[in-house]
Amino acid sequence: EAQHSRGCLKCIFSYSKVGDPRPGQPYKGGNFYAFLPDNREGRKTALLLKKAFEHGLTFQIKSCNGEERVTWGLIPHKTSWDGGKARSGYPDAQYLREVCTVL
Repeated sequence: EAQHSRGCLKCIFSYSKVGDPRPGQPYKGGNFYAFLPDNREGRKTALLLKKAFEHGLTFQIKSCNGEERVTWGLIPHKTSWDGGKARSGYPDAQYLREVCTVL
């Protein structure tokens, strides 16, 4: 799902336990948020991220402190509208190009 606000798209990914990727091992899902600019390139990227999500490429399950949980996979996402590249936010002039290359 994508929400529009103040020139940005907020993408909401909700991951609950569906199937059993590691039989016999319970894991925690959750809600994850990513941000894109609300422009032509951002909307194109949102569609590509949606396809990646539908094909099971967005998340992975990792062990964290002895607990299995859903985490971001290898596709880079901006999880903050600010803070710069070091904090997975903007500004990051190369992000849309980099994520589209991965996708």
